[in-house]
Amino acid sequence: MNETFMKEKPVLPLILSMALPMVLSMLVNSLYNIVDSFFVAQISEDAMTALSLVYPVQNLINAVGIGFGIGINAVIAFYLGAGDREKADMAATQGLLLAVLHSVVLTIGCIAVMPAFLRMFTTSEAVVDLGLRYSVVAFAFTGIIVVGVTFEKIFQAVGSMKITMAALMSGCVANILLDPVLIFGLGPFPAMGMEGAALATGIGQTLSLVIYLAVYAARPMQVRLSRRHLALSRWMVLRLYAVGIPATLNLALPSILISALNAILAAYSQVYILVLGIYYKLQTFLYLPANGFVQGMRPLVGYNYGAGERQRVNQIYRIVLCMSGLIMAAGTVICLLIPGQLMALFTQTPETIQAGETALRIISAGFVVSAVSVTSSGALEGLGKGGPSLVIALCRYLLIILPAAWLLSRSFGPAGVWNAFWITEVVTAAVAYGVYRRAVRS
Repeated sequence: MNETFMKEKPVLPLILSMALPMVLSMLVNSLYNIVDSFFVAQISEDAMTALSLVYPVQNLINAVGIGFGIGINAVIAFYLGAGDREKADMAATQGLLLAVLHSVVLTIGCIAVMPAFLRMFTTSEAVVDLGLRYSVVAFAFTGIIVVGVTFEKIFQAVGSMKITMAALMSGCVANILLDPVLIFGLGPFPAMGMEGAALATGIGQTLSLVIYLAVYAARPMQVRLSRRHLALSRWMVLRLYAVGIPATLNLALPSILISALNAILAAYSQVYILVLGIYYKLQTFLYLPANGFVQGMRPLVGYNYGAGERQRVNQIYRIVLCMSGLIMAAGTVICLLIPGQLMALFTQTPETIQAGETALRIISAGFVVSAVSVTSSGALEGLGKGGPSLVIALCRYLLIILPAAWLLSRSFGPAGVWNAFWITEVVTAAVAYGVYRRAVRS
């Protein structure tokens, strides 16, 4: 492979070659999220509610793994662009070591807090029991999740998007196939219910990691893990965390947001907690494909920034912004035309479906403009500018939406919470574009 293709290939074909494999794998991942929730919903509505309540903690685990992986990705891509492979190897090695340490802390901490966490949002012991049964099994795979994401970001940093596509898609397809087998007990397998759903997910994630390890062992690549870099270097650790911590917070903030919104909605009915949980499952079908373009963009902007190609960085940003906007526009149309059918995938209760229709139609008003925030944040992370990216995330997930949701809910009930989503996206888009322009000029 031509090791300088990231700064020499024409921009549009380059973005498509890097992003389309990730978009395809993210679409499959989105399908997995929906199919997984569909099968859990067949157990009972309590089971789906339990899954919705566990989701913020699952998202926290993913946020730490992916966020720190973004830091690793950005540092590797920068040093490859600057022609310093030794430091790129150091970033990969020390990043993987720190990721393993993170996974140990997350496994112990998340399993320990779940009983108290679930009881913060429901008084139903049936829901708590289902949530605990799912989370204990799911969180046992935390180490595999975090290490798998780290290898994903290392492969992406060197432009090996087809490898990450194959690994992610294989894991997702395995998960989809195993869900009905392990949940309901098909053939020689016993019916495991919630534990089966969690185990299917864990097995799929394990398969993805096995593929990364096999490819890494079998073929040469620009970045290699090395024993001589295992001794942590203070300046490298600081550089990894300078991007990794803001990126982690960026991804973890939705967990805080969902938990806070659950608390607001619980005052009205548990139905609205379920609606919010279903919405977050459905919106992955939009935001994960858009995130595929962002994942393809990160190593490109990092590499070209390291190589001093500022004009290419701006071209890449503009093209990815347009692609993300088109995906969000398609999602808006779908949510306006068939919101009831989407909700009916997860519940047959008329009250829940009606409440969900209202929520989807209102929230979708902010989809298109959210492309500005998503693209700007991803570009800043690729440039190694974690602080400005965090400013965007704080506006989108905390500083604007929570006060707006609380205030509007006082006057309009649950509908006020749904309106807070699009209001937040409009305000944050203006902030995001200004933050991005200022950061790239500095």
